Amino acid sequence: MATRIDIQGIDIFYGKFKAVSKVELAIEPKNVTAFIGPSGCGKSTVLRTLNRMHEVIPGARVEGKVLLDGEDLYGPGVDPVNVRRRVGMVFQRPNPFPTMSIYENVIAGLKLNGVRKKSLLDERVEESLRGANLWEEVKDRLGRPGAGLSGGQQQRLCIARAIAVEPEVLLMDEPCSALDPISTLAIEDLIQKLKNSYTIVIVTHNMQQASRVSDATAFFSLEATGQPGKLIEYDKTTKIFSNPAEKRTEDYISGRFG
Repeated sequence: MATRIDIQGIDIFYGKFKAVSKVELAIEPKNVTAFIGPSGCGKSTVLRTLNRMHEVIPGARVEGKVLLDGEDLYGPGVDPVNVRRRVGMVFQRPNPFPTMSIYENVIAGLKLNGVRKKSLLDERVEESLRGANLWEEVKDRLGRPGAGLSGGQQQRLCIARAIAVEPEVLLMDEPCSALDPISTLAIEDLIQKLKNSYTIVIVTHNMQQASRVSDATAFFSLEATGQPGKLIEYDKTTKIFSNPAEKRTEDYISGRFG
């Protein structure tokens, strides 16, 4: 199987503090990969390096390589804005632009990229909202504020906004942690559908969710407080949850620590 994202020995820093050490990870295309592990182990930090969101934080930096289809995203001359167009992101809490309508939320990224043709914008809005399984619920109120939707609908609107610019990869940082169980299941169903078109990487604290939605799972952990997070084990999800190679993985999944 080809590799879509190849993480090669990355160290991640906040100022002088090394948050994550020597991560090696190959992610296959059109799969869902879950990052799991205790709080503070670096899984969200690693996720943010995949579209260079990490470096938005003052003093943050990455050493090593992150290859997307063979291209080093941290190579000289690579535009981080273009990286973020190719690698979209959905955050923990739904964050529709509060002053914008549902329609304007979906097209925000397209307009930043210079798309102005009304027929193309209309077409992409419908495609993206259908892709996020939201079109039927909002098609008659596209001019209303996105912030007026329910929490689960807002998160699907944020997914529609992310896929409207046609990224190659979709990152999701605990996308269901602020949602009720029904909305969570709707997002999980959507993830299964979206992986037919996108490579998806999800951070989750929910072990049942990781086992339900992902094809591969990476377990991160800490040696001790103040030490950098490390990748402990990475394998097919069925293997990680049924017969992990590392005792620390088994202890975490079974609830004995973390």
